Amino acid sequence: MTAYKIADAARLLGVSDDTVRRWVDAGTLPTTGASPAEIPGAALAERAVALAARPDDPTDVLSSARNRFTGLVTRIVRDTVMAQVDIQSGPHRVVSLMSTEAVDALGLEVGSLAVAVVKATTVIVETPKD
Repeated sequence: MTAYKIADAARLLGVSDDTVRRWVDAGTLPTTGASPAEIPGAALAERAVALAARPDDPTDVLSSARNRFTGLVTRIVRDTVMAQVDIQSGPHRVVSLMSTEAVDALGLEVGSLAVAVVKATTVIVETPKD
């Protein structure tokens, strides 16, 4: 069974060590009973999913794409033909390259609410070496 130390669990969830300790004390996260405390990997994964609740999608459209990142436009770098648009969606930075014409048509500016939709045929998963 995979288990994570408090500091590692906190880093993976994007919270402080103290927050993980409070969740353990409150019974929100179980431990393996080891000393020092360790969080079972399955419980950590379940908590990560719960914390990843997405903001409402303002587009109100049906789509086959499941990877939708609602966030704020944080930067636009444009030239005469193409533009780079950065969107911050929670802890995720999504970068899109699109035509400058599309940026103008969408009315994008820093601070705009936007949804980045990712449709890919290949996803590569890696794990760290031990």
